[in-house]
Amino acid sequence: MRSDNVKKGAERTPNRSLFYALGYTDEELDRPLIGVVSAFSEIVPGHSHLDKLAQAVKDGVRMAGGTPVLVPAIGVCDGIAMGHTGMKYSLPSRELIADSVETMALAHCFDGLVLVPNCDKIVPGMLMAAARLNIPSILVSGGPMLAGRQGQRKVSLSQMFEAVGSYKAGLIDDATLDDFTKNTCPGCGSCAGMYTANSMNCLSEAIGMALPGNGTIPAVYSARTQLAKYAGMQVMKLVEQNLCPRDILTPAAFENALATDMALGCSTNSVLHLLAIANEAGVPMDLATINAVSAKVPNLCHLAPAGPTHIEDLYAAGGVQAVMKQLADAGLLHTELPTVTGKTLGENLAGAENRDPSAIRPMDNPYSTTGGIAVLWGNIAKDGCVVKRSAVAPEMLVHEGPARVFDSEDEAIAAIYAGQIHPGDVVVIRYEGPKGGPGMREMLNPTSALAGMKLDKTVALITDGRFSGASRGASIGHVSPEAAQGGEIALIEEGDTISIDIPAGKVELKVSDEALERRRANWKAPAPRITTGWLGRYAKLVSSANTGAVLK
Repeated sequence: MRSDNVKKGAERTPNRSLFYALGYTDEELDRPLIGVVSAFSEIVPGHSHLDKLAQAVKDGVRMAGGTPVLVPAIGVCDGIAMGHTGMKYSLPSRELIADSVETMALAHCFDGLVLVPNCDKIVPGMLMAAARLNIPSILVSGGPMLAGRQGQRKVSLSQMFEAVGSYKAGLIDDATLDDFTKNTCPGCGSCAGMYTANSMNCLSEAIGMALPGNGTIPAVYSARTQLAKYAGMQVMKLVEQNLCPRDILTPAAFENALATDMALGCSTNSVLHLLAIANEAGVPMDLATINAVSAKVPNLCHLAPAGPTHIEDLYAAGGVQAVMKQLADAGLLHTELPTVTGKTLGENLAGAENRDPSAIRPMDNPYSTTGGIAVLWGNIAKDGCVVKRSAVAPEMLVHEGPARVFDSEDEAIAAIYAGQIHPGDVVVIRYEGPKGGPGMREMLNPTSALAGMKLDKTVALITDGRFSGASRGASIGHVSPEAAQGGEIALIEEGDTISIDIPAGKVELKVSDEALERRRANWKAPAPRITTGWLGRYAKLVSSANTGAVLK
């Protein structure tokens, strides 16, 4: 066992004495040591119950003959961090999480890991660590929040952000805004739509690193606690078999994850995270791969913010397994692959069925014949950019309009709230990329404000930053190269015409190459916004969004 390095032999008696100081017995130290990495905290609604879930994991490990060892991980609540400097820390925290899991696992010689995250950057951060460490690991998330209520309507966090735009436009009053505020998020769990957290929890299941049900069993259901116990028991089998993450995270497994992503209509952030996990697993993957999968996989789900259904509805319809069963039957998945269940994907899917065609459309009646995410290229995105096609109104799939240029999210949101954005405009928000931000902030406030003002079907947004999974509309992010690196998005001027053709995969600035070269001659790289602390180091080390914004 790996843990023998810290508990066996005369040379390790000093190490062993410290285990005794912690209260461990000889019987416990004779068993495999399983790190239970919990992101519990009292600041993230998706994590506020992870203490109980981690305890259930520990119970499962003990039932199966292992010794669980609880260790912590950090986590940022994107909703609380949204719209201010705090959002600069969200994406960078993914790297800190991966590094901290690596640190705790290797410093203490764990024989296996159960990863207990739930929200946006914590899930991919832990999966990156699992791929990097390549010791037996399984992930069990905290589960989705139930939808809230506004009157008789089900709502989730995307509608809450949009309500601010409606309020600013005078479309709702103080009482309605207060009603939204108090009733949108009814309790613990990752916010109820197909936002980034739930996207990654579903894809963890699809890629084979989590048990069936991980993506959709609501946080407050007893089935979630049972799932955690089963994950604790199952990791012991993985240790016994020495089935490791890189045995599971193969190129074909990433293709399965991408196919499921397209069918579900996941957050555009899933692109960043799958690229980063693939990087750690040593699997070649790029934006062209993503578009190739999107071209052949239909979009079957329109969960919030794309439609009125929520994760609880997907769960009732049969969950991720029901979606994957339809894809597998159509020959769109690799079913022979190993998973953390100890069975192949095909064996996992054997009993799955779609119990609600209104939540999961059948293959012969998709929302679109192509996937929920599209990658676009053009003269202002030579290395690509990403849009959640399934959340774009049909009338905005092709759009042309004048550029409204802002050098930060703060400038853009001020103009939107002041009523300075008009139907037909293309809002450009730049210098918000991985290096330029730094940290590649999500732009949920601008997109939600426009949606709340009823402009989401007439105004497009383009940024080298990111969009939240809760964003809807023609919101095109991850523009690469970013402005801070001299990408062409830095050369756009107020009033330039921008053409967007999502079905054709194109975004073009209607300015000649000669004019762009003249502008480039006059362009100067701005001074870094932050030069100290963790973000200062991050800005120097982070790669472009089209490669996953990983540290080099």
